[in-house]
Amino acid sequence: MSRIGKKPVALPQGVTASVNGQTVSAKGPKGELKFVVNDEVLVKLQDGEIAVEPRDQSKLARSKWGMSRTMIVNILNGVKDGFEKRLEINGVGYRAAMQGKNLQLSLGFSHEVVYQTPEGITIATPKPTEIVVSGIDKQQVGQVAAEIREYRGPEPYKGKGVKYAGEKIVRKEGKKK
Repeated sequence: MSRIGKKPVALPQGVTASVNGQTVSAKGPKGELKFVVNDEVLVKLQDGEIAVEPRDQSKLARSKWGMSRTMIVNILNGVKDGFEKRLEINGVGYRAAMQGKNLQLSLGFSHEVVYQTPEGITIATPKPTEIVVSGIDKQQVGQVAAEIREYRGPEPYKGKGVKYAGEKIVRKEGKKK
């Protein structure tokens, strides 16, 4: 039995949700999101709560149960508050700057890396060594942050590169004579 799936999802203040078949729609101050729940899972809206339960006791239905509830919680939190990921840049000469809607990165290559900001995502650079990726879709925010980090991930000897804020880099010892 899924401990996560058993709990009904309460609607946050200021968010309206509707269940139409297998589609859960949420509308809030930040925007509107939809999630199509897997056919193995049954979704009901009752008394200001969304209840999720498996259609039967098969292994497949039970495996989709908790994930479906978590996805519904994510869209409800996204339209209410939104999500953000912070990235830090370490290294001499490494920096980031916004150029219109595009993110321009200097990461030690012979050229500047220009990242096109996708629709629904906001990228800000409060400092030249800090990037803030924000939006209402948790999966998309995480994907954009991962794509930016992928250009030059942190290396283990000096820790240079792009890393998540608060990420611990496992450092290696250099060569000895």
